Amino acid sequence: MRSAILSLFCFPSFSPSGWLCALSLAALAPHAQAQGFAAYITPPRFEVQVAPGQNLRQVVEIQHVGQQRGHYRLYTNDWTLQPDNSVTFSDTLAADSCRPWVAIERRELVIEPGARYRYRFEITPPPGTPARECRFALMIEGLDPARVQGDINFPVGGRIGVIVYATIGDAAPQLDITGTRVVRVDGKPVAAIDVRNRGNAHGRLEGFVNGTDASGTRYEMAPSDLPILPGETRRVTIVPIVEQGKPAPDVRFPLTVKGNLEWGKNRLPLDASFTP
Repeated sequence: MRSAILSLFCFPSFSPSGWLCALSLAALAPHAQAQGFAAYITPPRFEVQVAPGQNLRQVVEIQHVGQQRGHYRLYTNDWTLQPDNSVTFSDTLAADSCRPWVAIERRELVIEPGARYRYRFEITPPPGTPARECRFALMIEGLDPARVQGDINFPVGGRIGVIVYATIGDAAPQLDITGTRVVRVDGKPVAAIDVRNRGNAHGRLEGFVNGTDASGTRYEMAPSDLPILPGETRRVTIVPIVEQGKPAPDVRFPLTVKGNLEWGKNRLPLDASFTP
């Protein structure tokens, strides 16, 4: 019987230098046997630039942290970012897919326990390619499924998608704020802005703004680290910066937010009141 596959998408809010991707099966069934998927992948995403007709080589490091040899399959996928910020992977070539420009080192790997492997891939846009962004996922799939034992025994595998953004030529984002609103996240009201990208490459908002809530409490706030893809309008939340290990503050609305958000060398002024 073929393994069930759980897809892991390394897309942290504030990207660390690497990302530990290991399946935790405790929530799936009472017992699990074998090592399953256990790998440390770095970096969790690539944002690179390449000129038409040029070859760009990149390296992703895979550290196998299982206690036995790890067997992995590697391939590329197209992907779609859904309105709820979840990701859908597809092995079928999208209409504008740039995956034919991508060459990968090999399709299967065996890595010893604790060992690291520097895996190479290359992107070569054809000469004359117009300015655009090439986006794809490098998929790393474990071939050593963990067997889950419960009412029904079945093997569970895992895979991770390392997202690659390659800017071709002078492609660039063009971001602007089209609206403000309050949304609910985990049952709590959160300030959010709608950001439109009129450019031909993805962009991300950065920077810090100042918030003052109904009680007069002041917060240093920042936008969520989400990609806004070309032609899309995406909701970006603005949340207080919280020290690691401390709970998020209980913001009392209405909330006033002032300051400048940034993308690249550009600034987006924000002066808005958020009321549920």
